[in-house]
Amino acid sequence: MLLNSVKSIRESLLMSKAELARKADVSPLTITRIERGFPCRMETMRKIILALGYRLSDKDKVFPKN
Repeated sequence: MLLNSVKSIRESLLMSKAELARKADVSPLTITRIERGFPCRMETMRKIILALGYRLSDKDKVFPKN
């Protein structure tokens, strides 16, 4: 299980899971799994970071190192 801030950031932006999934070009089920701490591919992390409005250099704000 990986700790991440995807859910809290998404909710602070008043964004639904479906909206984030659409912006990141992934399925809503993928967003649910990531928010629950399941691992994902590096490409998926990159898409989510950008869809949340962060730069790739801010990756540790969204996916902190364990």
